[in-house]
Amino acid sequence: MNMHIANAAVLDPMETASIDELRQHQLERLRWSVSHAYQNVPLYRQRFDEAGIHPDDIKSLDDLARLPFTTKSDLRDNYPYGLFAVPMHDVVRLHASSGTTGKPTVVGYTQNDIDTWANVVARSIRAAGGRRGDKVHISYGYGLFTGGLGAHYGAERLGCTVIPMSGGQTEKQVQLIRDFQPDIIMVTPSYMLNLADEIERQGIDPHKLALRLGIFGAEPWTPELRAAIEARMGITALDIYGLSEIMGPGVAMECAETKDGPTVWEDHFYPEIIDPVTGAVLPDGELGELVFTSLSKEALPMIRYRTRDLTRLLPGTARPMRRIDKITGRSDDMLIIRGVNVFPTQIEEQVLKVKQLSENYEIHLYRNGNLDSIDVHVELKAEHQLLGDEQQKAVCAELSKHIKTYIGISSRIVLQPAHSMKRSEGKACHVIDNR
Repeated sequence: MNMHIANAAVLDPMETASIDELRQHQLERLRWSVSHAYQNVPLYRQRFDEAGIHPDDIKSLDDLARLPFTTKSDLRDNYPYGLFAVPMHDVVRLHASSGTTGKPTVVGYTQNDIDTWANVVARSIRAAGGRRGDKVHISYGYGLFTGGLGAHYGAERLGCTVIPMSGGQTEKQVQLIRDFQPDIIMVTPSYMLNLADEIERQGIDPHKLALRLGIFGAEPWTPELRAAIEARMGITALDIYGLSEIMGPGVAMECAETKDGPTVWEDHFYPEIIDPVTGAVLPDGELGELVFTSLSKEALPMIRYRTRDLTRLLPGTARPMRRIDKITGRSDDMLIIRGVNVFPTQIEEQVLKVKQLSENYEIHLYRNGNLDSIDVHVELKAEHQLLGDEQQKAVCAELSKHIKTYIGISSRIVLQPAHSMKRSEGKACHVIDNR
């Protein structure tokens, strides 16, 4: 199952394969993965039988659409090990989600799975411009969250020097970034903003740090936020995508040559886009919900896993494999406000258009009589801290107008002083729903 481990400057064979070679490779692995799931996971056997399809019926990649979906609730309903396809003595690692919305989702890995994961993350860091010998500062959380260890093993596999900082301890993070001089940082974009604030608070010029590359993931972020981070930190900011149910970070990675959305490592993870309401497969280029089928996972095969992430599949550019567009939101965190569908990232785009405002924001939802109402809490940048009352009113009016014009909802803007809003040490929590 393991892919060839390439020299840091040389692409893996599947990164340069023709589309025909890639599709043949995917079909062979798909047939193996579907059979593996059917033979070893009772839920999949039951679902396939109910759908009247057998692994032997998979003759082409199009036949995948005949198979049933897997959802996060399936993992929770079979907590903790009910979807594992290998005996527990073959499982060398467990990870789990935080479980904030119920039972955690538990994922397991064989040694081959760990090796595959390290390889795709190494491939990802290399695609971003990382090389053997680079120092990589990892601020993703370690522990049950897949981010820290996923990034760690991949950076080591590439031959990098790893600084396993994990999340939190912001002042110490900045001290180590200054003293250890890492070339690369791997972190959530919201926590990068927190680090940037602290770097500036300590009087450090971020453009004089050794950092040249940020690999950001674990939450949706906008092109506007990328531009803001790059300008503040003097680095290249690239997008890594993953989710624990499919592997962890490293399912897809934006390539340094093009900076045009993450390339899906399709030799291990087969992507589909579906209509989130009907489940129908949509053609490449159309917006819908991203679905993944694992092609090489042993411990926890995932057949047509609904990620809830909304995006579109785009043609390959830097690699033959397809890309995903920026995640616009999730089908399960979409806010419906007076009949209008709103995603937090849409609010973020508007906040970042107002030059006096920092990148931090919160969306507060509440009922006003029978109607939904929205307050958007934002804060001034430090250099605009002394704005007068009329100027502050003008800032609020500008943002409110942007939100009304581009999203179609009325909002009340609550302007706060610089550095007054709570900072994230991991995934940002931008929505407080009090309805």
